[in-house]
Amino acid sequence: MLSAMFTRVKTAAVCASLLSVAMLAGCVTNTEGGNPDSWEEIAPAAVPEIAAMVPEDIQASGRLTAGANPPFAPFEFKDSEGNLIGMEMDLGRAVASVMGLEFAPQEQDFAMILPAVQAGTLDTGMSGFTDSEERRENFDFVNFLNAGIQWAAQPGSDVDPSNPCGLTVAVQRTTVSETDDVRPKAEKCEEEGNPITILSYDTSDNAALAALVGRADALSADSPVTAWAVNRSDGQLELIGEMFDAAPYGFAVPKDSPLGPAMAAAMQHLIDTGDYERILAQWGVETGLLEQAQINEQPVGGQ
Repeated sequence: MLSAMFTRVKTAAVCASLLSVAMLAGCVTNTEGGNPDSWEEIAPAAVPEIAAMVPEDIQASGRLTAGANPPFAPFEFKDSEGNLIGMEMDLGRAVASVMGLEFAPQEQDFAMILPAVQAGTLDTGMSGFTDSEERRENFDFVNFLNAGIQWAAQPGSDVDPSNPCGLTVAVQRTTVSETDDVRPKAEKCEEEGNPITILSYDTSDNAALAALVGRADALSADSPVTAWAVNRSDGQLELIGEMFDAAPYGFAVPKDSPLGPAMAAAMQHLIDTGDYERILAQWGVETGLLEQAQINEQPVGGQ
């Protein structure tokens, strides 16, 4: 998700400390950036009554196409061989399997995924989408996790997310961290005569890299993304303040599409069997889990 180039500051240390987030600004090797050590594929069998709920055109194709924008670890990123992997990819694959479909993720620019879903060139969007009221005007979201916004900065900094005026803050472009967190704060700080400098990147890990090397004072990102970066920063980043603006994540589908209920039924099956919890646990996500499948935060009946 990023095209910006960075000044070569502490290059070797940066590559070593954040490489596990995958493909950080050219820090690429053939041995790192893969699944967690204890990872195993979870591929449940198809459930006929759920498969029957899938729209006929998707049934006929035999595939569930999903737009994703790596790197956005731990949700989706590329391994050393260029394969799309991550927590959301594993969960999407399991949902597709329950529906009797092959999972076919496709790399897309983040800003183009929802338009492609709306146009019908993709079945669903799976790229860490926050289920917001604005997005619900045109899409339904099959929820899979509740999380919020979390800041990070270098240890010993005096960064305060609630008082960010004068800071340089790194974000991933068009994410909720930019549109709902940092830009509204920047407008207020501008009015007070002490503006925020916003560094908007195409990838979450390049935003994290900016904070790590000191190009930015802080990183604002989705809480699982920030935690993933901090855990792999070798102590060069730490979480700042509390998580805030908690909201659901969801798989985006066209508004009122029958695909939404089919995917929700598959999600409920994964919840009931324990596969849902096992998939997220493999990626270190153990909070914010759902107890019942939801569409647009509304519970969907169990199977």
